[in-house]
Amino acid sequence: MRMKDETKCLHAGYTPKNGEPRVLPIVQSTTYVYESAAQVAEIFDDPIKGLCYSRFANPTVMAVEEKIAALEGGVGAMCTTSGQAATLLSILNICRAGDSIVSVAQIYGGTINLFAFTLKKLGIECIFVDVDATDDELRAAFRPNTKLLFGETIANPALTVLDIERFAKIAHEMEVPLIVDNTFATPVLCKPFDFGADIVIHSTSKYMDGHAVQVGGVIVDSGKFDWTRGKFPELTQPDESYHGISYTESYGDMAYIVKARMQLMRDFGVYPAAHSAFLLNLGLETLAVRMKQYCENAMTVAKYLESSPMVEKVIYPGLPSNPHYALAQKYLKGASGVISFIIKGGRPAAAKFMDALHLASNEVHVADIRTCVLHPASETHRQLTDEQLAAAGINGGMIRFSVGLENIDDILADLDTALKSL
Repeated sequence: MRMKDETKCLHAGYTPKNGEPRVLPIVQSTTYVYESAAQVAEIFDDPIKGLCYSRFANPTVMAVEEKIAALEGGVGAMCTTSGQAATLLSILNICRAGDSIVSVAQIYGGTINLFAFTLKKLGIECIFVDVDATDDELRAAFRPNTKLLFGETIANPALTVLDIERFAKIAHEMEVPLIVDNTFATPVLCKPFDFGADIVIHSTSKYMDGHAVQVGGVIVDSGKFDWTRGKFPELTQPDESYHGISYTESYGDMAYIVKARMQLMRDFGVYPAAHSAFLLNLGLETLAVRMKQYCENAMTVAKYLESSPMVEKVIYPGLPSNPHYALAQKYLKGASGVISFIIKGGRPAAAKFMDALHLASNEVHVADIRTCVLHPASETHRQLTDEQLAAAGINGGMIRFSVGLENIDDILADLDTALKSL
């Protein structure tokens, strides 16, 4: 049965059999019992044949992975303990010391730090490009050792929109995959695989969970990229750490995601607990209906802020005045619930505005059911230099405002009170 997103959110990943629980059960076990040593040995030879240990896979987590893969239109998914872990493993799955990657500069500050500093220490160079770089500028960033191109569907917090189709075309021309962080859009608003992306990642802590109760991430494999082109021996040549398996030969279009589980999850062990996956599933069940309301509330707030004399600039791709409005119309079914805006008066005015809010929570989070607010330059992105802040599209007076599901009149009243305090 072909299901729409609203139905997939409720039914994909878990189908109870006769007499089984209607709600996805929590399988709270680290290990699984077999009748013979030979059966266990067979699973260690090929973990996809069964469950051996919950550092690799767990029935509750697997159901959530299947649901997310179905929503994104991928062949498989692997959950992680955080979005940052998903980003890291998505890169390390195809990169080693001596390689380079190309990334859009307008991305989450934690990802910039990972790419510019931590990966550099591991011998992987990141070359940053502007999200609006021309095709020639983008091509010029590639080196013979470049293994991937990376971007965010809707950047956090710059809220630029990635031209997925164009970036995918360049990536494939250079014989590398395009990895897209789809956290802010979610598969409800955008399905990057439909536009040529090869791998999608998420911080599931955000809209997918939606309730700020658990941190998590996920990697989703489209199954469409041809890893046998010659640049990816880790996927095509025998893996000495796993019985000489060639992932492309043994697993075909699931080579990337199976390698991530069998090799990287085995060694890094960043797999989520069953209870965390259970909570994530509860959030996923309402994702489609929540995203519609987030978008509606955010559009109202964006228009309100745009009319305020105290606001220097409103950054929301759903507004016709936004430079990425055309891209948002092409790729998104809604511009999500996050708005960035610049208060007149810089950092001091931004802090005063935030302190005057009562309904909105001042917290290091985004994409919650409750409205929350954050000052990127002094909080999530404070580790960046002024040059990196500018490259990421972050101004000292910028505020990231994540619109929740409260009554829109109450959200507007809170904003009005704070603006009047300036």
